[in-house]
Amino acid sequence: MEALNIRCTFLYLTFVFAIIYLLQTLISHKLILGRQPITLKQNPQLPLRFSSDGIFKILQVADMHFGNGVVTRCRDVLPSEFDGCSDLNTTRFLRRLIDEERPDFVAFTGDNIFGTSAADAAESLFEVFGPVMESRLPWAAILGNHDQESTMTREELMTLISLMDYSVSQINPAEDPSSPANARMVVDIEGFGNYNLRVNGAPGSHLANSSILSLYFLDSGDRATVNGRRTYGWIKESQLRWVRGVSQGFEGQKRDSNQSADLILPPAETPALAFFHIPVPEVRQLYFKEIVGQFQEAVACSAVNSGVLQTFVSMGDVKAVFMGHDHTNDFCGNLDGIWFCYGGGCGYHGYGRAGWPRRARIILAELGKGERAWMGVKRIRTWKRLDDEKMSKIDEQVLWDLNSSI
Repeated sequence: MEALNIRCTFLYLTFVFAIIYLLQTLISHKLILGRQPITLKQNPQLPLRFSSDGIFKILQVADMHFGNGVVTRCRDVLPSEFDGCSDLNTTRFLRRLIDEERPDFVAFTGDNIFGTSAADAAESLFEVFGPVMESRLPWAAILGNHDQESTMTREELMTLISLMDYSVSQINPAEDPSSPANARMVVDIEGFGNYNLRVNGAPGSHLANSSILSLYFLDSGDRATVNGRRTYGWIKESQLRWVRGVSQGFEGQKRDSNQSADLILPPAETPALAFFHIPVPEVRQLYFKEIVGQFQEAVACSAVNSGVLQTFVSMGDVKAVFMGHDHTNDFCGNLDGIWFCYGGGCGYHGYGRAGWPRRARIILAELGKGERAWMGVKRIRTWKRLDDEKMSKIDEQVLWDLNSSI
């Protein structure tokens, strides 16, 4: 009898251990929320800086309008191109741009996803930004008027974008950008995705630890109702107050540093570039002025003129503005000494024109050369790349030159 009890106990314990083993090896992963291992964000090498060749190249990508990937069909392509054309054509073009131009930085200027076609906003964001994350290049994004039309709010979208690999995007600016570890976000600013990035001089130069180029990113909103009329969003006074403060603070920092003989300063002329999605109303005036590129559709701007142009003129550092929104406009035109440039539509699910290749803009900042080392920014140029067989380069022009501005 005792031997029988021992045998039963042994069989029982064997059965229990077998169940535990099965749970551990076969189905335990299904009982855990989130099957993917937790990983830390991969950060780019910071600070942003000019290369040892004295250049800083930016790829501007506008209006990708990504939906659900391979099942999302293309719009406005030739009948011969339609079969098999999907969102994957957009990401393929982005990879080609990165391979062709080898940029130092990529700036996405809104309508990254087409919310009404994206079943899961987060999944679409990871797919559309996949090529730049794979490249390990630093990149930043702002929102357009369509990004939030899926499953995430604008704040949630910018939060996720800021957490993606190699992204230097910010939800909103910090009160003290010089101390990121202790910084608190500015709370009295409207929108999500207002921030300033600074680019240091070339390695080994006396400006290697100095900011010599500013990049302003601003949230131009989505839709609004003004006096009962539906219109597009605009950059608000709180945002303009912030960007004025950043510009003035940078100038003040240089003046304060000038009092110390131990510090070598950035050049007196420190240019800035601005990036946002929806154009300002004054861009309509460029229809009657000389431009570089094509003006093929009406400027879809807000009915509200919040004074963006006047603010930038008064600041004095903004040399060029880069926008999206109107996909078949790809021109640059000058307003009161500031160039306003469209990126041109990049995405195949966004509207375009059949037979008119999707495109993206390149911005190249070049340093001046001193007797023994690179100096501050000397020139800013731009051109566009087309998604054709040759990745054609068109409309190259100089936006700003230090010598001509003195």
